[in-house]
Amino acid sequence: MYLDVHAHFADEGYDIPEERKKIAAAGVKRVILAGDTVPHSAFHCETARICPEIYFTAGVHPSETAGFDEGTLRAIEEMGKEEKCVAIGEIGLDYHYPDTDKAAQRRAFSAQLELAHKLRLPVQIHSRDCAEDMLAMLTEYRELLKDGFLLHCYSHSEEMMDSFAALGGYFSFGGVVTFRNAKKAVACAAHCPPDRILTETDSPYLSPFRGEKNTPANIPVILERLAQIRGEREETLQERIWNNAFALFGKLR
Repeated sequence: MYLDVHAHFADEGYDIPEERKKIAAAGVKRVILAGDTVPHSAFHCETARICPEIYFTAGVHPSETAGFDEGTLRAIEEMGKEEKCVAIGEIGLDYHYPDTDKAAQRRAFSAQLELAHKLRLPVQIHSRDCAEDMLAMLTEYRELLKDGFLLHCYSHSEEMMDSFAALGGYFSFGGVVTFRNAKKAVACAAHCPPDRILTETDSPYLSPFRGEKNTPANIPVILERLAQIRGEREETLQERIWNNAFALFGKLR
């Protein structure tokens, strides 16, 4: 009954048959592969077609928006119509680097929000060093968010979480909550509304085990830590997270 709502396999060197064996052995029953470019979304689409436990999202990451145009949007739309495409994503804003073209990011973000609304799909959102602008955009476009949204690898404050939750947001937590210095992530994991919390790995990044490549097979380790943080039984939290994922991602089966 474990699941990973956000991982990346495309161009990351995974032996997918072997990885699937590890994932199954860990008891992880569903994996959502997140698109960050059109080619990566297409790879995940093909993977989902042949792997029953794998689903995917289609979209362009904010740091990959150079050249984003109508052709890009059409390609995402076609993938969004696939049976196993559960969301548009990962999309959003990322102001981490000083040379960021914020206007281009906002244009691509708003266009993909409109597409998700057209397709009646939720969105998976990447939000880094941009909390105020993200909240402003989601508030402005709240009518496009009626099918739900996920702030993956949530990194903003507890107070901002309340504002995002009021707009209907879900929040996923990964290996960061196992890090010794991750006080903000731990506080937010404890604060997260019980009907909005989800588990992810962001594989191959942010492994709970220093120096190792992350894998969806690490979800049980992440859930164990979340249960400790929240003072809950693992089985109770595991069931709740499963139900939350199916509530947000209507095409999951």
